[in-house]
Amino acid sequence: MSNFKITDNIVYIGCNDRKIDLFEGQYVVPEGIAYNSYIIFDDKIAVMDTVDKRACEEWFKNLEEALSGKAPDYIVISHMEPDHSSNIARLAEKYPNMKLVGNAKTFVFYNQFFDFDISERKVIVKDGDILDLGVHKLHFVFAPMVHWPEVMVEYDEKDKVLFSADAFGKFGALDADEDWACEARRYYFNIVGKYGVQIQALLKKASALDIDIICPLHGPILKEDLGYYIDKYSLWSSYKPEDKGVTIAYGSIYGNTAEAAEKLAEILKEKGEEKVSLFDLARDDMAEAVEDAFRYDSIIVASPTYDGGLFPCVEDFLHHLKIKNYQNRKAGVIENGTWAPMSGKLIKAYFEGMKNITLFENTVTVKSALKSENIKSLEALAEEIINR
Repeated sequence: MSNFKITDNIVYIGCNDRKIDLFEGQYVVPEGIAYNSYIIFDDKIAVMDTVDKRACEEWFKNLEEALSGKAPDYIVISHMEPDHSSNIARLAEKYPNMKLVGNAKTFVFYNQFFDFDISERKVIVKDGDILDLGVHKLHFVFAPMVHWPEVMVEYDEKDKVLFSADAFGKFGALDADEDWACEARRYYFNIVGKYGVQIQALLKKASALDIDIICPLHGPILKEDLGYYIDKYSLWSSYKPEDKGVTIAYGSIYGNTAEAAEKLAEILKEKGEEKVSLFDLARDDMAEAVEDAFRYDSIIVASPTYDGGLFPCVEDFLHHLKIKNYQNRKAGVIENGTWAPMSGKLIKAYFEGMKNITLFENTVTVKSALKSENIKSLEALAEEIINR
């Protein structure tokens, strides 16, 4: 995509990737992804991060077009993950007088990714340090584990711009015509979601800054109603439900567990539950199921017993919730088994290992196929959910 000005002296030089099928090797991105990169022009010129190797040639073209024959004085490295750092060594080789700005951990990771020697060109900054570009002065704010240990964000006091690294990012190319919150939420909980405490710490630091523009490493540049985006991040990182609603996530071998899950969704809607989200974990996007699990205040997990354990896609889903610090929700169970139902016990064990999960008292046990007595149990569980 073409370069464009964010302010008089800050230019966007990032790239859209519409050909990628899986971001980070696992997340479906039907609207692609944006790799964002910026240049600040002043007495000194600073490039703010690079992009993924998938967009290498396009990015260098954008960079050279923006520089118009000039050479950058600095590359500021906010984050060493390859979708942002893949072109650092090539950039350093192309501009031998350019210095590389990062923290101590940044350069540990640099040496793990690249062999090109930059040992005499490093500018190692600490939390709170300032890089003087002239009129623009970059304040470094460390944000460890948002979502790698070396992450830092930068605040330009002249134009009141926060370069926020992966924070406030979203899936989707910049020309994607879609609501910010949906894909930002899916991005947040699946990529950054484990690190809510660290996000809260970053938000506290950011609250002391006068911010007019947020420039993330993925997704659109945020210029208006910043309170909306900050409030979303504050809510998401607190692990509190965003909306009242129910996520029903199931796996099913022959359709019987699916029938129970679908019947519960039907009963809940009949009883007036406005937001019911239903996922077949073997077929639907796992990341979207994780997103909705965090969005709503209640969850029901349904699984057949499989080889004495959980159906694999259900176990994978529960594992995702556990490693992303799922908490502060109400949870229920539908189990199925022909001769020795075990899935309910195993689902509960997952939830009991999570923080502040309250289990609904009514567990629904299906033995092979859905029968009339199971409908009564589903009604009882639905009533308990409605009255939560």
